[in-house]
Amino acid sequence: MRISHLFVLWLALASGNILAADEHDHADETAGHEENHEHGGEAGNHEEEGAAELTPAQIRTAGIEVMTVHVEPVADILVAPGEVMLNAYRTSRVTPRIPAQIVKRHAYLGDHVASGDPLVTLSSVEVAEAQGQLLVSDREWKRVQKLGRKVVSERRYIEAQVARQQAFAKVLAYGMTEQQVRELLRPGNAARANGELELLSPQAGTVIEDDFVVGELAEPGRVLFTVTDESRLWVDARLNANEANLVKVGSPARIRIGEQWLNGKVIQTRHALDEATRTLSVRLEVANPDDQLHPGQFVTAEIESALVQPAIAVPMGAVLRSPDGDWQVFIEEAPGRYEPREVEVRRTVGKRLVVEGLKEGERIVSKGAFFIQSEIAKSGFEVHNH
Repeated sequence: MRISHLFVLWLALASGNILAADEHDHADETAGHEENHEHGGEAGNHEEEGAAELTPAQIRTAGIEVMTVHVEPVADILVAPGEVMLNAYRTSRVTPRIPAQIVKRHAYLGDHVASGDPLVTLSSVEVAEAQGQLLVSDREWKRVQKLGRKVVSERRYIEAQVARQQAFAKVLAYGMTEQQVRELLRPGNAARANGELELLSPQAGTVIEDDFVVGELAEPGRVLFTVTDESRLWVDARLNANEANLVKVGSPARIRIGEQWLNGKVIQTRHALDEATRTLSVRLEVANPDDQLHPGQFVTAEIESALVQPAIAVPMGAVLRSPDGDWQVFIEEAPGRYEPREVEVRRTVGKRLVVEGLKEGERIVSKGAFFIQSEIAKSGFEVHNH
């Protein structure tokens, strides 16, 4: 009996310890939950943890700028294939006006020439005869003028004047310039009536064609040189009839060359469909800095449509890819505090993006968003919007 009594007593004490331990563990777990609740939880609020808080000094150093977004009329953008063309209004073709032998070239393919630079020297019997007639008629006209109307008859006076004018016009028609003619008529220059004729560049530009050989005979109208100013070229973009109706002369446009965009505008629209492609040609004039474009290149053109719809558009630099691949901007929740917001990019309009996911009047980071994203990444938080 005594042994049994002691066993029962030991069993009671052991049960009490176990219950105490359970109560202690339960109290610890409860306290842990309460503490976690008070601090918001480790996984409770990614949006709070994903925010960046910057000092005024950091904002100035990073060049962070914010803007208020507004719903505004935004034009649709038409995307079309295009081909780079010569700008015919900035292009000249140099041809002989009479049969002539090519004596010497002064410019070569790819050369940049100024207006009035000599391109080629020709030699022609017809030019020699015209130069001789001009020298004779010029001397006769000067003699008649010196004698005066009181000495010479009216008929001789008029004939001398007309002969000189016709000879002068003839050498100009053959391709001599007035400066070349004045040089020919200088006293003592009769030996220069040798039939040689220099063709000069009619404009500044680049020689893009010089298909001839020195010594050959060039007939009138034969293109010896093509000179063009490539600083502004044409792009013929192809649109279907419905799209072309939404394009107006003067509408902004741009084309993509590699990773760069070049700005331009619509200068002409055609009204007849191409029979083969059933498309309409819209001609753009595009600036060509650093000679990046060349005739014959195929490009992608974006043209601003006359169709305008309300939307929110933000600068391209305001929109970044988040670590999970979504587009996002940073909202200024308070001065110096920026939180990520996921948005949907609908289209590109010039240097802006039309987005959805923002509200009228919200303030976003328009410049320096990458710095904010980097600061959040350095703090160890993933930039998500839950």
